[in-house]
Amino acid sequence: MTAQVPSPASDPAAPLRDLLVARIRENGPIPFAEYMRECLYHPEHGYYSRESAGRFGDYYTSVDVHPIFGRLLARQLAEMWEVLGSPLPFAVVEAGAGIGRLAAHILDFSARELPAFYAALEYVAVERSAARRAQHAERLAVHAAAGKFSNAAEIPLAIPVGCIFSNELLDALPTHRVVIENGKLREIYVGIEVEQLVEILHEPSTAKLDEYFREQGITLQDGWQAEACLEACQWIENAGRALRRGFVMSIDYGHEAGALYNERHNRGTLLAYRDHVVSENLLEAPGAQDLTSHVNFTAVDVWGRRAGLMRTGLVTQSQFLVALGRANEFADLYEPGQMEVEKLRARLLLKNLIHPEGLGEKFQVLIQRKGIEEPRLTGSSGY
Repeated sequence: MTAQVPSPASDPAAPLRDLLVARIRENGPIPFAEYMRECLYHPEHGYYSRESAGRFGDYYTSVDVHPIFGRLLARQLAEMWEVLGSPLPFAVVEAGAGIGRLAAHILDFSARELPAFYAALEYVAVERSAARRAQHAERLAVHAAAGKFSNAAEIPLAIPVGCIFSNELLDALPTHRVVIENGKLREIYVGIEVEQLVEILHEPSTAKLDEYFREQGITLQDGWQAEACLEACQWIENAGRALRRGFVMSIDYGHEAGALYNERHNRGTLLAYRDHVVSENLLEAPGAQDLTSHVNFTAVDVWGRRAGLMRTGLVTQSQFLVALGRANEFADLYEPGQMEVEKLRARLLLKNLIHPEGLGEKFQVLIQRKGIEEPRLTGSSGY
């Protein structure tokens, strides 16, 4: 695929496009994973380095729908704390915290409804973007003053007991793209032709790509394209090594390997999102559009085991939220003193989170554990 002809200087993608073209001209083509890393995380021009919420402008997420998502997450985190023996302190580390919207929902609800858990809680919002971390100060000032909230650019190196969790993080990690050509694994790189970004094929940039598919018993057919997110494998290993005892919870759009690497997805799953429009024009607007691919939960499971993480459960978001909400008939959905018309609107918003045609069946929740025998957690029990 070839990128569109460079736009005028007003084009928000122009600065990063120019930098990439100059880099490739000087050093040669780069693996798509490197291109994607620059598009999303370049410190000045990357999509996630902007102060704005980003994804809210290009498509909405579960956090944007209703605070009930964060409230039920808080209930699951509190149950994890109890299962682990109610330790003090209990670390909750949110990876990819963005501007802190989900952190606020979890902490506000915990302070109001789960006082014992809140008293033990030490919440760390991990966010690479300095601009987005700066927005935490106002949104979470009360909890920071109470000693319950802090932020960081990276996950702490040592977490004695707690839960590391992410919501729509793994799908946005830079991923390698490969294609099978005459029975041989080839990697998709980004090069330039007449000052335009183009896709070209080269030998794999790392032997880890062969290992990735071999470890999971994946066989790709001739002509198929696929993603291999080595960074997600490294991320889960690092999380497992940092955590001494507790849980890792990953909420994301994806599948197990058997449902991901098949005829249905033979062009891969990587897509671009911009202004609520989805496309396969991955090279069109570097830094000005989101790039995401389906998460391979089998890989997260396999590489997590290398760091001592064992699977507790993998369920749909619908199963997860319904299991947690039915305990009190979704009373957490409502604000104190709400009128019936407001409660009706809240119920309609809830359907977006749990309905099969909404977000409920598209997203999966993987919970892994370390240093504890297999527990029964409400969220991973299904319906």
